[in-house]
Amino acid sequence: MFGALSNPNRAIIFRRLVSCCCDESESCSHDDMGSCVGDLGKNLKIAASTVSHHIKELNRAGLIKMERCGRMVKCCIDSKAIQELAEFFGVPGHKKLRAPTRHRKHV
Repeated sequence: MFGALSNPNRAIIFRRLVSCCCDESESCSHDDMGSCVGDLGKNLKIAASTVSHHIKELNRAGLIKMERCGRMVKCCIDSKAIQELAEFFGVPGHKKLRAPTRHRKHV
C-alpha cells in the first residue's frame, strides 16, 4: 500500500480520488462513482499512458476500484483501504481520510 503511494504522481491521484469521490459507505457504481482516468491526470504533466499505469498500480495495491463504463474507466477509493490507512495513522472509525493540507515553514 505504502509502496504504491510512494510515487508523487500516484499520491496526487489518490488524494484527488479521496477528496472528490464516493463516500466509503457507497459502492463504486453508476455516474457518481468517482473520476474518469483522464480527469485524474489533469495538470500532472505526464503522458496518458503513465497516468493509466499509476491507476493500475493503485488498483493492484488495493487502494482504488476501477469500473469500465463503455469507453471510459472510472475510479474511486476502496473503503477498506481508507479504513486501514485511518487506523494506521491513529484515526479509527474516521469516516473519510482527507488529503493533507500543506503547511509552510516560516523562516
